[in-house]
Amino acid sequence: MTDIKYRRILLKLGGEALAGPGGFGIDPTQAEDLARKVKIVHEMGVQVALVIGAGNLWRGKQGLAHGMEQVRADHMGMLATVMNSLALQDALERIGVVTRVQTAIEMRSIAEPYIRLRAIRHMEKGRVVILGAGTGNPYFTTDSAGALRAMEVDAEVLIKATKVDGIYDGDPMLNPNAKRFERLSYIEAINKRLGVMDSTAMTLCMDHDVPIIVLNLWQENSLNRAVQGEPVGTLVYH
Repeated sequence: MTDIKYRRILLKLGGEALAGPGGFGIDPTQAEDLARKVKIVHEMGVQVALVIGAGNLWRGKQGLAHGMEQVRADHMGMLATVMNSLALQDALERIGVVTRVQTAIEMRSIAEPYIRLRAIRHMEKGRVVILGAGTGNPYFTTDSAGALRAMEVDAEVLIKATKVDGIYDGDPMLNPNAKRFERLSYIEAINKRLGVMDSTAMTLCMDHDVPIIVLNLWQENSLNRAVQGEPVGTLVYH
């Protein structure tokens, strides 16, 4: 077995990880590419749980801007994460990775309800678990859902996969001189308002000592290097 540092991870993905070039919808080719990256670390012996956002299908802020009630907008976002979860499950199972989707909102005809011990048991049996519908509560982001689930399933690290190779002191797309941090404390990340995760998620990880790695998922071998403990992206810790 490959030498790995983190044997159980929570991988937090934005919905855009499944989107096509326009940033919206579900692109089957993109889903297949993502599934292959997950399969690599799974075959290394890493137990994987995933939480995926919904930005490729629905952004609640747009609804709020038109006067939509936030609870309703958030519920729509939760349902969109389930669609993304099913798309990713399909892509994983087509390449031989046994996968279970569990949802915080009960919908037994298409997925299991989220049960902490069952999720852990699935991972122990070598199944990838995708945790959909956020926390099941409005007003909480999927970042917060990722942090909460990471603690609940005893993940050794929360890996936030993005299209940027770490945390910067500015937007590297707009500022070529933006500085990338290799390491940050939780307090520094919160106080600097770097926007990598919302403050609720960051505080949850800080209070329960769950390290966070922010990396570019599309950078070659970034995910498998991270689980081996190599310095990839930005590490947020005490």
